[in-house]
Amino acid sequence: MGSGKRTLTMAAIALVCAVTVLGAPGAAYANPGPPAPTPTPPGGSAPAAGGSTPTDKDLEAVRAKLDTLYHDAAVATDAYNAAEEQTKRQSARIVDLAREIVRGQERLDQLKDRAGAAARAQYRGGGLPPEVRLWLSHDPQKFLDNAGTIRQGEHATEGLLAEMTRAQEDLKQYARDAADQWKQLEAHRKAKAEAKKKIEKEIAAAEKLQSKLKKQEQERLRKLEEQAADQAQTAWLDTGILKDISTEASTEGRKAVQFASDQIGKPYVWGAEGPMSYDCSGLTSQAWAAAGTAIPRTSQEQWKQLRHVDIKDMRPGDLIIYFHDASHVAMYVGNGAIIHAPRPGRTVTIAGAGTMPILGVVRPDAK
Repeated sequence: MGSGKRTLTMAAIALVCAVTVLGAPGAAYANPGPPAPTPTPPGGSAPAAGGSTPTDKDLEAVRAKLDTLYHDAAVATDAYNAAEEQTKRQSARIVDLAREIVRGQERLDQLKDRAGAAARAQYRGGGLPPEVRLWLSHDPQKFLDNAGTIRQGEHATEGLLAEMTRAQEDLKQYARDAADQWKQLEAHRKAKAEAKKKIEKEIAAAEKLQSKLKKQEQERLRKLEEQAADQAQTAWLDTGILKDISTEASTEGRKAVQFASDQIGKPYVWGAEGPMSYDCSGLTSQAWAAAGTAIPRTSQEQWKQLRHVDIKDMRPGDLIIYFHDASHVAMYVGNGAIIHAPRPGRTVTIAGAGTMPILGVVRPDAK
């Protein structure tokens, strides 16, 4: 094996090893998800335990602040998931290119061996000029036949050299592509790390804020959240929307709904795709994978890439995208209800479809 082959082969192996390390999934933490909508009032700091009893207005300010923190964490989660998907794709591409580099080097070595054999054969058959060899030949016709064969061999050798040149260029291109993919892999790895820091920061701030509340205050806060969700759902239902919405799901939609239903009670962990925990888009993407349809991993890409349908045309299995930045997604299951994974500290659950501001509806299956 030549030094060039050893160098490229070892480089390819190094690429595969490095990708294996960089592609390892990050640690999972409590997953953020957008809670019930509310206008964000000014302030919003919680009173310290042992201070004066907060009013409902104080707790509303706390709830608004929590909404903001968890929403920001949800946005960062989508960024993390997107970077994770890109990292997986780039890792796979680098591995493929490493294999191509090895195969290309092997092909080039074979061509070099063939070219060397052809050159040696021509050297042995050369020496005297053609006219002298013809004069010395006992069988001129045989000489002429051999000369034709030699010319064919020369053409074949020229083709072989051209093929070697192409193989060398292919090898160089594979190396350039691998370098480009490596740069992108590094960029997405950094994006994942930054998103992870953002998620942890927002969740830590939310947990700190909640920790300042006494047990009774936390219970009052929970009831205020439920009241806000109920009010939003009632307002949505009062539009008469359910009169126009179909309850008939497609075959695939029923399978997706069944999968999502089976996950109820499992915790929401950011970056998780099951089977023991999920984030919002992890749940919807895995539900539709179980139904036989691959869909994008993140709520933002689900909104961008899947077919949009009008709310009045939605049916069980369709996905409802929430908030202006598509930072949350849930599965519509019929009768004005959704299944979703809300946010840290919560589990996959059933909720009203109108409890959060709806951006739109997408349909994963083609039917």
